[in-house]
Amino acid sequence: MRILLTGATGQVGWELARTLLPVGEVMAVDRSQADLADLNSLRAIIQRHKPDVIVNPAAYTAVDKAETEQELAFLINAEAPGVMAEEAKKIGALLVHYSTDYVFDGTKNTPYTEDDATNPINVYGQSKLAGEQAIQSVGGDFLILRTSWVYASRGNNFLKTILRLAAEREELKIVADQIGSPTWARLIAETTAHIVRQALLEKQANRFNSGIYHLTSTGDTSWHGFAQQIVDSVREQGKVALKNKSIYPIPTIDYPLPAKRPTNSRLSTRRLEQQFGLTMPSWDNALRLCMQETV
Repeated sequence: MRILLTGATGQVGWELARTLLPVGEVMAVDRSQADLADLNSLRAIIQRHKPDVIVNPAAYTAVDKAETEQELAFLINAEAPGVMAEEAKKIGALLVHYSTDYVFDGTKNTPYTEDDATNPINVYGQSKLAGEQAIQSVGGDFLILRTSWVYASRGNNFLKTILRLAAEREELKIVADQIGSPTWARLIAETTAHIVRQALLEKQANRFNSGIYHLTSTGDTSWHGFAQQIVDSVREQGKVALKNKSIYPIPTIDYPLPAKRPTNSRLSTRRLEQQFGLTMPSWDNALRLCMQETV
């Protein structure tokens, strides 16, 4: 079983390069080897390797920059996944692609299901939705996994930012009126490995069905609650001294950014759990495990 993994140096890709090892031969490539902004090169690498599975965590993820780099965001997040889907269909490969809670507008009062209407409110979300639609329109075998609030012990993410700021500042002000489920990159990678194994067995038995699934931790919090839990975890471990004394909750309006954010980013994982026999962990339990190797 040959697996082509893009974005191998990203926070999710780095974890996938490890969790996919028991599933098959992993050909892990980074942007220098497979630049999603170069569609001809992308086609060539798929045609050269002829994988059985393509796993694509690579993406344009600069949410605010996307507002002024719309063309690049759509090239990487929409056109490139469409190309992958086309090449995967030619060789009968399964495409596993990641999407985002930002395909929704955040106005719903309960967690979003896969059947809820999409309505992105920023360019990044629009580009990711366009990627989903491009994959679906090709008609090959695919799994689209929507996730949210991704963090890891490496790379650039909210967890690493809060650790740095808490070491530098006595007071922090963090948005408290956006709600979601922080999701550990390793959880995404481990869940993906399980899903890919099951999907390949289903393909061999001619009973595989393509689809969209929500892959996040369970439970929810605000960015403020996430930050507070990070700082509390560091203090519990007692390994690192923090300068921070207080984390104050603020509304989104007091922290303006170029791109709008949905106020409700919660995604229901029920379909994923039922289809693949999984029980997703709570966000705070996953964070606790991540913190053990981060600090």
